[in-house]
Amino acid sequence: MRAFVRLAASALVVVATLTSLPAMGQTWPQRTVRLIVPLPPGSGTDLVGRLLAERLSQRWGQPVVIENRQGGDGIPAVTSVVGARDTHLLLLSFAGIITVNPLLHERLPYDPAKDLVPIVPIADNFLGAAVSATLKVDSLADLVKIAKTQPGKLNWAATPGVPYYAVLALLRSAGIDMAQVSYRDFAPAYQDMNQGRLHLVATGVPLLVSHHRAGTAKLLFVTNRERSPQAPEVPTAREAGYPDLTFEGTVGIYGWRGLAADIQKRIADDVRAVTADDSFRAKVATAGSAARSGSSAEFAAAIEEQRSKIADLHKIVQKR
Repeated sequence: MRAFVRLAASALVVVATLTSLPAMGQTWPQRTVRLIVPLPPGSGTDLVGRLLAERLSQRWGQPVVIENRQGGDGIPAVTSVVGARDTHLLLLSFAGIITVNPLLHERLPYDPAKDLVPIVPIADNFLGAAVSATLKVDSLADLVKIAKTQPGKLNWAATPGVPYYAVLALLRSAGIDMAQVSYRDFAPAYQDMNQGRLHLVATGVPLLVSHHRAGTAKLLFVTNRERSPQAPEVPTAREAGYPDLTFEGTVGIYGWRGLAADIQKRIADDVRAVTADDSFRAKVATAGSAARSGSSAEFAAAIEEQRSKIADLHKIVQKR
């Protein structure tokens, strides 16, 4: 009987000790948090990430640093996170690592559906399409009209991922035929557009705005649901009459499979507090993006919407 009492007392001590300890999410982070960005310094995603890192450092009382690991369609960045299984290592990325990569690569060193956990959205990058000023068109309707009278004569180029599929959506929706031009290095595409050798370019709006302002190109539409703060005069694809071209350039934070739920919640709660702040939203707008607040479920739903739409377009391409 005495032994039973001693055992019960010991169990009560253990339970009391465990319940008195704070949850892991409350004590996290305990050291520097690293956010891996699969794009080079100076990109829209990188700029938003650095604004976020500064605010999170203040909230968490620990350094939050951006590490750029560009190239390879984001695959090296993803594998560095899912392989390390480090509670202080996260991925800050565009959704293409889940929505586009499985279509471009027969084999991936990670499972997009299982190895990556969408934790919280941060922002929407603005994507759009511009035409060479030599075409002398003022609207998307004008471009479609010219393309229909000259099937296969006009050409286009797009950066990989959503911009590429946005052009495919345009060709399908408008029933037009344009020739694709591929670039190993995309920088010459802008010069070709400005000089009229390339007719349509689809990519991030910040990369097109300077040409739009200089008058060497005309930004026809943005793929987002809202107009870009950098070019508020430019309509959305829906406003231009092509709702099928609506794609959001959603950026957010991802964790790896098995990351503790309470840590994920801590990250999501604090990031939402930052992205809802007016001063943060103003700075993100200046960088050419739109801050996005939302839950993990809303982030996952946005990714799935993009994945489904792009998968349908990809099937059409494969049938050609």
